[in-house]
Amino acid sequence: MPQISRHFFKAAAIFLIIGILMGLQMSISGEHKVTGAHAHLSLLGWVSLALFGTYFALDPDKGDSGLARIQFWLSVAATILMTGGLYLLLLGYGALAPVVAIGSLVYAAAAALFAWIVFSHHDLP
Repeated sequence: MPQISRHFFKAAAIFLIIGILMGLQMSISGEHKVTGAHAHLSLLGWVSLALFGTYFALDPDKGDSGLARIQFWLSVAATILMTGGLYLLLLGYGALAPVVAIGSLVYAAAAALFAWIVFSHHDLP
């Protein structure tokens, strides 16, 4: 398995555990204000990163590229910014709305880069 796939799976596993802990905290407390952050973390951090890792495991030549490494770091950073910011925003810290917006834009860039990698027919840098 390419190293980039291992990185994606390790990050996905970390986000999975955080998402489970967030869900447990909501369940135990009965307070569900942060459901949106929990859902975003589960989908973007766990599911999407695991799928990115799976793709690069199936196409290891593309996984060895510098663009795949950039896409990894953009995805991880965006997940942290967007879901962390959203978590705090939903708890009432309205000043963090720009952090959520920036995280969303960075994730969109990471997703666009992933699509470009997938559709590319050339050797990637």
